[in-house]
Amino acid sequence: MRHRLSGKKLSRPTGHRLLMLRGMVTALLQSESLRTTEAKAREVRRMTEKMITLGKKGTLHHRRQAAAKLMDDDVVRKLFEELAARYEDRPGGYTRMYKLGTRKGDAADMALVELVA
Repeated sequence: MRHRLSGKKLSRPTGHRLLMLRGMVTALLQSESLRTTEAKAREVRRMTEKMITLGKKGTLHHRRQAAAKLMDDDVVRKLFEELAARYEDRPGGYTRMYKLGTRKGDAADMALVELVA
């Protein structure tokens, strides 16, 4: 049985949705914060938690799994060197989500996702 990569469909075809989420997870790990809609934020949180867990395991196999999902080699390096060390004693909950209210243009609920310090 294959694992589902995404819980919500986010009104997009599968390929578009997965590529968008991969890009957002990469951006979140790179800049350590991301402003997006609440629905996307929940999915990005899920994937980011899994990526940090891979980083904490630290084997070559886990590095290759992370590199297959993330879109930048520098972010993979940061994940396995900096972030894995930062969260080595933390059993989970590496991200935090703040609700920001609604977006002016389309009244979409917005959220800020950031890595816990």
